[in-house]
Amino acid sequence: MINLTPFENTVQRLKDEGKYRVFNDIVRERGEFPNSIWYGPYNIKNIVNWCSNDYLGMGQHKVVIDAMHTALDQTGSGSGGTRNIGGTSHYHVALEHELAKLHSKESALLYTSAYVANEWTLVSLKQIIPDIVFLSDSKNHASLISGIKHSGADKIIWQHNNLSHLEYELKEQAALGSTPCIVFESVYSMDGDISPIVEICNLADKYSAVTYIDEVHAVGLYGEQGAGMLEKVGETRVDIINGTLGKAYGVQGGYIAGDRTVIDAIRSVASGFIFTTSSSPVICAGALASIKYLKDHNNLREKHQERALKLKSMLKEVNIEVLDSACTHIVPVMVRDAVRCKEISDMLLNDHNIYIQPINYPTVPVGEERLRIAPTPLHTDSMMHDLVDALKKVL
Repeated sequence: MINLTPFENTVQRLKDEGKYRVFNDIVRERGEFPNSIWYGPYNIKNIVNWCSNDYLGMGQHKVVIDAMHTALDQTGSGSGGTRNIGGTSHYHVALEHELAKLHSKESALLYTSAYVANEWTLVSLKQIIPDIVFLSDSKNHASLISGIKHSGADKIIWQHNNLSHLEYELKEQAALGSTPCIVFESVYSMDGDISPIVEICNLADKYSAVTYIDEVHAVGLYGEQGAGMLEKVGETRVDIINGTLGKAYGVQGGYIAGDRTVIDAIRSVASGFIFTTSSSPVICAGALASIKYLKDHNNLREKHQERALKLKSMLKEVNIEVLDSACTHIVPVMVRDAVRCKEISDMLLNDHNIYIQPINYPTVPVGEERLRIAPTPLHTDSMMHDLVDALKKVL
């Protein structure tokens, strides 16, 4: 029989430190986003969701829902197997083709999530390039950290967005004769800042490094067609692009895009791709419709940026601290104390019908706890005023 004491101690320690994660039980109302229903411990109430990663509300869009209904009626619910054994439908093939076109790459590969895509692509790169050394930005996502760790490859952590430090480490690897791979993100999801993409690619060219970028918080949101920060800054040299279908595109899943031979080799060795049931064709149909729609509707991206800029301005006008580095759609309101951050989140939900999840360690360092606000094109001026008024009362 298992001893429960260490498990109980772990949970209690997290609660004492204000780091215990509570999953709020909510139901999104179709056609009413960002309004939701919260099933609390004592009552059920209507709330406004200010922390969803459905950044453009595409998870509620008629084009996406209609496409998914059609696929469901045509194919049934699941894929029926792994990609190798019965689980590659026409919807999978069409979606991978569309993703490759979106990123101006030769090929793309679907995974069940962007986390899985990051982890198993990096593990696979070590199998394919035995002398690879990963140079990882210090603020990279947990999925990138996990993939590098599980690959067994040597790694070097370079200071966040510090090009001088990155070049120093690249010089060291050049002297050793290894194959460096720079792993970084375009938009960092907690601080809301952007990496110096063009300058990183210049260094990669100079030192013959592979480049791997996570565009999870940028695809669908930046660039004229929504291809991400690479499209926005006009950069085409990144070797492997990681993206998600679960944020701006409003559905679920992840992918990589790159050279046809590179993708084919990764497809052939990535266990996290090979040995798992593929995504439902219904999900693929929704993602395909969402990508195509957002390619043609840049006005949604413009409205999204306008909402984020307006909210930041409103918060600063009343001296609520927004992280200075936040130059994207992400609005980090700093609290800097784990217990207080959870208390503030609870007060917003219980007293003001506003849902913002507290962000604590290990997602952010101790002392950098925050409320991470994600305005969408569907958040109205009235909702923004209500939010600012509530924050003034609880902060």
